[in-house]
Amino acid sequence: MFWQTTRFRIDLSQPQVMGIVNVTPDSFSDGGQHANTRAALAHCEQLLKDGVHILDIGGESTRPGAPAVSLDDELARVLPVVREAVRLHVPISIDTYKAGVMQAALDAGADIINDVWALRQAGAQQVVAAHANCGVCLMHMHGEPQTMQTLPMQGSSIQPVAEFLKTHAQGLQALGVAHDRIALDPGVGFGKTVVQNFELLAHQDQLLALGYPLLVGWSRKSSIGAVTGCEVEERMVPSVAAALLAVERGARIVRVHDVAPTVQALKVWQAAQV
Repeated sequence: MFWQTTRFRIDLSQPQVMGIVNVTPDSFSDGGQHANTRAALAHCEQLLKDGVHILDIGGESTRPGAPAVSLDDELARVLPVVREAVRLHVPISIDTYKAGVMQAALDAGADIINDVWALRQAGAQQVVAAHANCGVCLMHMHGEPQTMQTLPMQGSSIQPVAEFLKTHAQGLQALGVAHDRIALDPGVGFGKTVVQNFELLAHQDQLLALGYPLLVGWSRKSSIGAVTGCEVEERMVPSVAAALLAVERGARIVRVHDVAPTVQALKVWQAAQV
């Protein structure tokens, strides 16, 4: 299986580690640590040394209750980083739901659009469909960042998430986007309860049955804190465990803060695949 992106045809026969680069002052885990271009690029370079396969650059926090960021502010945060990061010879993903940011990042050479809204905001589908071969990740989110944890989903999460992802992937293909450009993300923590999040992990095979590569992001999420009692800064080990379980159950890309320990854990897992 491959993931076609702007400059890279990513081989998914081995799991890929997507490193998080938050150019934000208020992300739930690392807000403010890489909030200027120089710090963000230094972080990118460190993640490369740690063994990252894909860099995911974002300029707006999607933590529960996070305020929206204007188009101009988001562009000012991420574009200078993207312009430099595309020179690092690694796939560059832009984490945004705004069509204007998507277009500007693609014009700067970005490879992947990673959208928590699954291209449901105005103009987003059109930007991706008009591009020759950028990759795209469609994520399931129940509600919106401002309310998703106060009004989470009801009942089982598996079928609604699978149906949502299938519908939006097929809709994108109907616009001419090739199947191998599309990855899916169940949206751990986005409008789901702790039980629903772990249900998605336990029954991940039902999402894989849709026929697209699965990208998952368990890193430092509140559900991990709920079952371990760990504060955000203490969640590295359980986050790595969750990433490893996701890969063991078929996920091809894991989106993480702690790249080095995740890469190391996956090397151990790979050594046992005989």
